[in-house]
Amino acid sequence: MFWPQVIGNISRSKCSITEPLPILHKQYQSGNINIAGIISQLYLFHMMMDFKTAPSSDLFEDSIIMTQIYQHILALAFAVEEINTNPQILPNVTLGFRIYNSQFTSKWIYHASMELLSSKDRLIPNYNCDIQKYPVAIIGGPDTDACLHVAIILHIYKFPQLTYGSAPMTHEDKQAGFYHQMFPNMDYQYKGILLLLQHFMWTWIGALCVNNDNGEKFVQNVLPMFSKSGICFDFIERFPLISYSTDILTMVKEGMKMYSIVMNSTVNSVLIQGEIDIMIVLRMFPSMSKFEGILLQENAKIWIMTAQMDFTSLPFQRWEDLDFLHGALSFAVHSREALGFREFLQMRKPNFNQEDGFIRVFWKEAFGCVFSGSMMDEKHNSVMDNLPICTGEEKLETLPASVFEMDMTSHSYSIYNAVYILAQAIHAVHSTTFKHRARIGKRGLIEFLKLHPWKLNEIVRRISFNNTAGETIYFNQNGELEIGFDVINWVTFPNKSFLKVKIGGIGSVTSQDDILVIHEDAIIWPSRFNQVQPLSLCNNYCSLGYAKTKIEGKPFCCYDCLHCPEGKISNLIDMDDCFTCPEDQYPNKDQNSCLPKRLTFLTYEESLGTILAMCSLLSSFIVLLVLGVFIKYQDTPIVRANNRNLTYILLISLLLSFLCALMFIGKPHKVTCLLRQSSFGIIFSIAVSCLLAKTTIVILAFMATKPNSVVRKWVGKRLGISIVFFCSFIQIILCTVWLFTFPPFPDFNVHLMAKEIILECNEGSFIMFYCVLGFMGLLALVSFTLAFFARKLPDTFNEAKFITFSMLIFCSVWLSFVPSYLTTGGKHMVTVEIFSIITSSGGLLICIFFPKCYIMILRPELNNKKPLKQRKN
Repeated sequence: MFWPQVIGNISRSKCSITEPLPILHKQYQSGNINIAGIISQLYLFHMMMDFKTAPSSDLFEDSIIMTQIYQHILALAFAVEEINTNPQILPNVTLGFRIYNSQFTSKWIYHASMELLSSKDRLIPNYNCDIQKYPVAIIGGPDTDACLHVAIILHIYKFPQLTYGSAPMTHEDKQAGFYHQMFPNMDYQYKGILLLLQHFMWTWIGALCVNNDNGEKFVQNVLPMFSKSGICFDFIERFPLISYSTDILTMVKEGMKMYSIVMNSTVNSVLIQGEIDIMIVLRMFPSMSKFEGILLQENAKIWIMTAQMDFTSLPFQRWEDLDFLHGALSFAVHSREALGFREFLQMRKPNFNQEDGFIRVFWKEAFGCVFSGSMMDEKHNSVMDNLPICTGEEKLETLPASVFEMDMTSHSYSIYNAVYILAQAIHAVHSTTFKHRARIGKRGLIEFLKLHPWKLNEIVRRISFNNTAGETIYFNQNGELEIGFDVINWVTFPNKSFLKVKIGGIGSVTSQDDILVIHEDAIIWPSRFNQVQPLSLCNNYCSLGYAKTKIEGKPFCCYDCLHCPEGKISNLIDMDDCFTCPEDQYPNKDQNSCLPKRLTFLTYEESLGTILAMCSLLSSFIVLLVLGVFIKYQDTPIVRANNRNLTYILLISLLLSFLCALMFIGKPHKVTCLLRQSSFGIIFSIAVSCLLAKTTIVILAFMATKPNSVVRKWVGKRLGISIVFFCSFIQIILCTVWLFTFPPFPDFNVHLMAKEIILECNEGSFIMFYCVLGFMGLLALVSFTLAFFARKLPDTFNEAKFITFSMLIFCSVWLSFVPSYLTTGGKHMVTVEIFSIITSSGGLLICIFFPKCYIMILRPELNNKKPLKQRKN
């Protein structure tokens, strides 16, 4: 479909005995001490050999240059140039380099590794006469394969190997002393991605990974960590793998399938674990979108890319838009701009850098031109469109960022630091004074590093210095660079350019190791979200007042929302469970917040409290009136006949009993709680004891009239007082024990009412409370029984029948009080008790004293001895 535009034929060289398979793209710079670079810039498509024909015709296959990676090569050259012009590093020693293109394939990586150990143009390992061209260290990258394959050969020679761009997700190679990783600890990156997802509450995402061992370990080791932290995956797909050029159609088919899964998913965020070349596959998405008839703008995803990735593309993708990348987020090895790097890039010209075997290939692809005098270029230009002639004066800064970036990328910054690490280490060796040996000279330094390359490893591992950007560079004990990660926001423009905006980081100088710093205001989101922070959820958040409930057969991030049960709330969105309010609060109507409970008790201000207080005071006033009447008529027969002393005690106890009701109204305090129940119990016991004494005296008085009665000596004024004292003393003992063992106290009842806190008196011990109440009931029952049997005794002023009725009222009231007291609470319970006190006391007052007051006030003619005698006769 589009691949014919991609292919650029590499000239086929004739076989050579000295170097039968030459590396066509190299760059040299002579120096006293050399470092080597094995960097992949061209992507090589090679055919599967069937061994039916001579393989020599298939040695050079179709290749595609990635113009963006050329900056890595220039970063190495820039660092070497800076070091050579710096008199503080390696004085009188010139640092050189040899860079080989490994073309992203293992065989070329092995080939480049072998050529490092050989003489120029002779592929004979271990045979190298020119000691100055022998490399002392190797910088490799940017993919994982380059790291591993180079290590297989070079670890035998213990060369220091510094890798950049990526790192294998295994620690086996990191244990070797020669392996140094220009890449921070991978745990920081994945912890940062997890914190990023949690920060934006993206719990429903997709995952794409490379189709190799690194991708498999990513799925097995990293993604479960995300799941444990509440992240669900709608899909986990692997990028299609291309082994041979004949697999292109298969790759396109698999890519279309993967693209369909990604775009049809409901996730808005997609995590991508990839290598530097994975961006090429992502850039195919717009073309696939058009082929599938899907509007990419309406289905744009937020790509979250790992630091191994960087922007790369193929030549045919140059004119495609970058909208798919707009608003993406990525992690990158922390970097800063190196001073002078932009000016260094602007000075690069193909006509003045003859030792640069990469620049002409790069220049042709970047500027779309051909060089005159090149037979291959002219032949290619005659077949393809007529392309302009490269003048060599084209300016790199005019290229869009999708072709070449003028700002130093994180991978280039890693190479820049790697060169400085090696230079500092060599400088340390050069400056060292050995025992029994003078300071090493230039020739001695070269021989020493060739014979003892592992010595350089020890120094590289311990090296620590400040680079030109002002940052401290050093390795940890695992050979990993301690530098941290930046979080990048990608902003694209219509001119096929883009901008990388740093919006945060983790594990770097700008943040702590376990803290992700994000500047949300600086983030540009994909256009379809209208600059509103996107959500990536399986379903909408549960609203306030609702809680999540699991859906069978669905991931745990997919759930239904159920309304909170009665008495519980959820005051945050997407809560796992509803919860009860604190004891002093209650749920509101929508069950999304707690309201403070109202403190309540029976007050004088409310109508019920006012009525009960008025009843108590009115009853007390009536008692005082009755007492006044009895005092006024104290010498009349009706008063004297009914034991005047007991009558006064009874009236005073009834007065105090009515007044006791007032202690149940108002805010409970410690004193009122201590006194109200015990005071009423003692006072009312005195009142009932007076009635018991009256009844007992009446019965004994009639029994004493019988001849020779032994009861006569018991009848007298002291009998009534003794009965009252004895019965009241028992009640006093009970109340005293109660107050000293389990005293009542003010208490907040938060459980009785849903919206109120009842301030009440806790009785301390309900057993003692019912003992006091039961004793009063016992006195009333005895009084009722005696009065019932004495009701027909022949005495004009016999009170037995009135006592019977009063005790009947008392027992009825207090028998009704017990179940009401147990089934009610709060101020209603207090109201029941006050009503019982006033009613029972009023019953005694009415039944005992109103008939006598009627006679004394309205029928005084009946209050004399003559009518009494007439009635008696």
